[in-house]
Amino acid sequence: MVEAILEGFRVGAARVPGRPIVLRFLATAMRQADRAGEIADLALRHRDAGVVGFDIAGPEAGYPPGRFADVFERLVHASFHLTLHAGEGYGLPSIREALDLGAERLGHGVRIVDDITVDSAGQATLGRLAAYVRDRRIPLELCPTSNVHSGAAASIAGHPFGLLRQLRFRVTVNTDNRLMSDVSLSREFAALEAAFGLGLDEVEWLTLNAMKSAFLPFDERLTLITQTIKPGFAALRREQSEAAGPSVRG
Repeated sequence: MVEAILEGFRVGAARVPGRPIVLRFLATAMRQADRAGEIADLALRHRDAGVVGFDIAGPEAGYPPGRFADVFERLVHASFHLTLHAGEGYGLPSIREALDLGAERLGHGVRIVDDITVDSAGQATLGRLAAYVRDRRIPLELCPTSNVHSGAAASIAGHPFGLLRQLRFRVTVNTDNRLMSDVSLSREFAALEAAFGLGLDEVEWLTLNAMKSAFLPFDERLTLITQTIKPGFAALRREQSEAAGPSVRG
């Protein structure tokens, strides 16, 4: 199955000449199953073919990732990238445990807001864990639409995305499960723009956050940033400027 998906990546990436699509694979084990070691072996076997990281998903409550500590230790020792679903359906202990096990990114991580207090004047104070996550630039793989569907947030407008972006956490925008949530990344951004008034500069910042956090070699990330992402946003700004037309001065 992994080899079939990777072959699909190769075919799709080459389909549009001059506009290559860069695709990579995360191998994900489920908390409620006892196959993390098998999935880890699968990921390591295909690490040079496009599998770039290991993830663990599924219900947080009652299924702590620490039960697979030996698997994570083996992957860290193999210098393999880790992202763990944590801090969606469960709170700060899930986030703390994920970091202790070697997670480089937090799948969801939205409950980090439980370690942030905002006073009546709007002044935010970060607890030790929240400050650690922000200071270390640990990426939060936020999935607003999925969070609304799962009950982790009441609405897009009420999602902690707004606070976390204002506090300059390493926020990224993700779809989680496109099938179950019936959402695309474009629609995810559109919903956030409607709720929070994102401008093009913020959309670019969020996109750069994602690429800086990607499980790709540094030179590949830098090339995509300088040759694709930044020129692409510059072109969008030119289009916006041309569509607005010349300004009229009295």
